Amino acid sequence: MTPVLFLAVALAGGVGAAARFMLDGVMQSRATSYPLGTLVINISGSFLLGLATGLALSAALPPEAVTIVGSGFLGGYTTFSTASVESVRLIAARRYGAAFVGSVGMLVLSVAASAGGLVLGTLA
Repeated sequence: MTPVLFLAVALAGGVGAAARFMLDGVMQSRATSYPLGTLVINISGSFLLGLATGLALSAALPPEAVTIVGSGFLGGYTTFSTASVESVRLIAARRYGAAFVGSVGMLVLSVAASAGGLVLGTLA
């Protein structure tokens, strides 16, 4: 990895984390006690990573751009650890249905979104 690519990934990661913070704040101010922001962030991030990968596979996006977008921006944007903690909190509060959606549901929806993005990206 070149120093320029390293810096680009680091900057993109910071931008992704800031975007996550902002979107999660907006979602929390409008949602109930369910952590909807994390769900939306992880599903949209999975879709975007699938899309970037599909675009790279169809040679519409250079590999360095996928590294910057995927490892950098989307690495900072998505958050598996927050999703895990929120699921554990929901279980501790005995909100088992919400915990199921927050863990298994997010996994299924994220994989489906990623697959959709990949298919869409390869059409380019």
